[in-house]
Order: sequence, then C-alpha cells, then structure tokens
Amino acid sequence: MRIGLMMGASRAIGDDLPGILAFTQQAEAMGFAHVWLAHTMGVDAMTALALSGAQTTRIRMGTAVVPTFPRHPVAMAQQALTVAAASGGRFELGIGLSHKMLIEDMYGIPYAHPAAHMREYLEVLLPALRGEQLQHKGERYTVNMRLTVPGAAAVPVLVAALGPVMLGIAGELADGTITWMTGPRTLAQHIVPTLNRAAATAGRPAPRVVAGMPIVLTADADGARRKISESLAIYGMLPSYRAMLDREGAAAPGDIAMVGDEAALRAQLARLRDAGVTDFDATIIALDDGAVARTRDFLATELP
Repeated sequence: MRIGLMMGASRAIGDDLPGILAFTQQAEAMGFAHVWLAHTMGVDAMTALALSGAQTTRIRMGTAVVPTFPRHPVAMAQQALTVAAASGGRFELGIGLSHKMLIEDMYGIPYAHPAAHMREYLEVLLPALRGEQLQHKGERYTVNMRLTVPGAAAVPVLVAALGPVMLGIAGELADGTITWMTGPRTLAQHIVPTLNRAAATAGRPAPRVVAGMPIVLTADADGARRKISESLAIYGMLPSYRAMLDREGAAAPGDIAMVGDEAALRAQLARLRDAGVTDFDATIIALDDGAVARTRDFLATELP
C-alpha cells in the first residue's frame, strides 16, 4: 500500500501556493509516493500541481478531487494534460460529482442525474486524455475535436465513488476510486468488492482504491476523536458521506479517524492494507502545533 499526504483540506497544510510547493518538496524528500490536493474554494488544484510538478522530480501528485459539473470534460482534459506535461507524467486526475449544496446552491448548476452525468463525462474525458479524435453527441455534450498537448503523458483518472452505481461506473471506465469518510469495514465489505466486480465484468484489471482518512499521532485518542468530529462536522451532514458513516456504524467523522500511538496507527494501516486499499491518502489533522510534523514523521517510517 502506497502512502501519500493530503493538502488543502485544512489551513495547516497546503492552503496557499508557497505552502503547497514547500509541502510537496518536503514530502518528496521524505520518500512519500504521492501528494494529493483538495479542490475547494481556494487555489485551483491543477494549476497549483503544475507549479509543484515543475519544481519536483519524483513524487506523484493528484487532485482529490476536482468537481466535474463546472468544467467541460474537454477543458478538464486539456488542463490535466498540461499538468502532466509540467510534471513529467506524474499527474493523476481525481474527479467527483461534489454535492448538491455546492453545485446547485452555490454554483447555480442543476445537480440532476449525477450518475448519468458522470458516465457521459467519462465518455468524453477519457478519449480526450488519450488524444483521440472526439466524435461525441450525447444528452449533455456534443464534441467534435481533438486535443494535442506537447509533452503530455498518460493521465490516470480516479473517480470519487461511494454508492454502488458510481462504484460500478468507476470500475467499468476509470482507473480507480478515491474515498473520504469511509471506514475500513466499509472499504473491505463494500467499496473494494463492488469496484472490483465492475472492473472484472468489463474485462479490466483490478482498480486502485485511494482511501482518504483523517489521521493523527496522539496519546489522547478519545480527545482527538472528539476534536476531529467537531472540526469535520460538515462531512457528517452531507448525504453521501453520512451514508458511509452509517454503513460503518460511526456516529461522527472522528469515529472513523485513525488516531492513537505508533502501535495503534500501525494496526490501523494494516487494516486498510487487508481491506484492499492500494493507496492511503493521509489527511493529517493539526490538533496541536506539533501534530502535523510528528504524524508525517511517523508515516515516513511506514513507507514500503
């Protein structure tokens, strides 16, 4: 199981461009496999990773995740290929539907038939990323064009998927999924088998499972869970994440967080590996001034 670090999920880690670059460079120096960058209401994630990619040499980088509704799939592909060129082929594109609250209530874009939207989105995005001539006429997009981005390499596409329909689409068409607010039991019993079945039915190899999880090295596990539940309370209210917490039997986000001392965290990492997670996306929670550094240092000792 590869271990990567999340940025942009809190102001403590990767909130601005200098911070993103510095964090990525340090993660590369420490040997981490990936950095992942959230795309929220701050910096544009792909632009930031293009800058980081031009100033690093080894570490892979990906978005977790860019909402699809606000961007035409060809525009998404063009920007992704540009980031791939800037990073020497180290970019991975994580995309997702986001939530009605953001897409419809804030952007003013109808959040209608989201699964059908994602399927057609991928039908345009994937051949565009491959540089194929697009001849697509669907319910949402009509496209007749071809992208040619000099220096671009192949871009893996990971789709944020939690429910069975979206997991089926991800397994059939994409390279894998990225999860959030999804505990180890739900990963083992729902996410991984559903995704793998869809891929096998489509004659495709086993997909990647990138599991995003809050984590902090601490001597006060109970206190950490309480604080995480408070700071991440919004995720317990969004329907898709609430469904995953309910499936896990978790009352609040802190209940699925990875917290405790070194031995406890090692056991929780092993549980993710056993569940079939291929990539751990560590969202380090800054409970105190030293939490980020000590948790990152611990994770560096667990790199394969």
